[in-house]
Amino acid sequence: MPETLKLAFVGCGAIARYHLDGIKKHAPRIKVTATVDLDVDKARAYAAETGATAFSSLDEALAHGDFDAVDLMLPHDLHEAAALQCFAAGKHVLLEKPMALELDACARILAAAKVAGTVFMVAENAQYWPEIVKAAEVIESGAIGDIITARAAFTYEFDPYWFKEEKPWRYQKSRAGGGITIDGGSHWIRPLRMWLGEIDEVVGIIGHPLKEMEGESLTRALLRFQSGKTAVFDAMMIDTVFAPDPWWRITGTKGELTIDTGFEGTLRLFDAAHRQGQLLLEPKGYAQSFGPELADFAAAVLDGKALAAGPEQSLGELRTALAIYRSAASGAWEKVWT
Repeated sequence: MPETLKLAFVGCGAIARYHLDGIKKHAPRIKVTATVDLDVDKARAYAAETGATAFSSLDEALAHGDFDAVDLMLPHDLHEAAALQCFAAGKHVLLEKPMALELDACARILAAAKVAGTVFMVAENAQYWPEIVKAAEVIESGAIGDIITARAAFTYEFDPYWFKEEKPWRYQKSRAGGGITIDGGSHWIRPLRMWLGEIDEVVGIIGHPLKEMEGESLTRALLRFQSGKTAVFDAMMIDTVFAPDPWWRITGTKGELTIDTGFEGTLRLFDAAHRQGQLLLEPKGYAQSFGPELADFAAAVLDGKALAAGPEQSLGELRTALAIYRSAASGAWEKVWT
């Protein structure tokens, strides 16, 4: 078995910086040997930093590049075509979430991965977010007793960092598949599924206060889990100032866990012995989730290790988002898995 995974960055936009920093800190077995972007200057900048070869198209990279796997960091509407092309070329594939915009497209991607016989992983980095992982351990330990309910609040002041392009693809519903629910909201839905189990049905509303975005910039929903428990999911990306509010609150029969607002939010336990809150983990933050994610992918390719979460797991976030959209139109509870 090779000791190093030769990886191609396909898409050198904002998220590529998080992936590369994660590799440098936590995934030394990965070597970026190709960088690909239609804006070849972006590809060249990452190539200069990594020693990779820059390409202006995936076709060119597959024909002439030296790599075993691809890290597809592309607009949502390009996921299916790029993934299918890479599987046909026999490459291992790490694909940014969501897998695709529609379930039929996801089925085609999964089928192609099976035929290729290579490793396929959907990059939902919340699976590795240190505070989320620690919260799961604390819940499993019984520290807050049986979970009663939870709340996930993706309340995030509008940040132009993610909308740098002349015509940002995230503003376009046809390219993004919707708004913040199908995009960043998945990072809040995955933890709820990790802690409370699978979601059965949802009811919700969406709104469009951020006028530049065709998809929703406001979502408020109730999630009912297969266990019968319920949780609240709030998502807001608005050009305003938000008051402090925990991004997560998990309520149990013995106490509560909270994770503060912000990408370096603090995990605290509130119980009879710690009514003012006990710090459970020095803040590590969202950015520290990418390295373990890339390391997990490398271990799956190089060692045959099972992924922390297989690609089918990511269908839960996509299906939940699609069910919320159906509920906003119907005004009724909508099933997630049927």
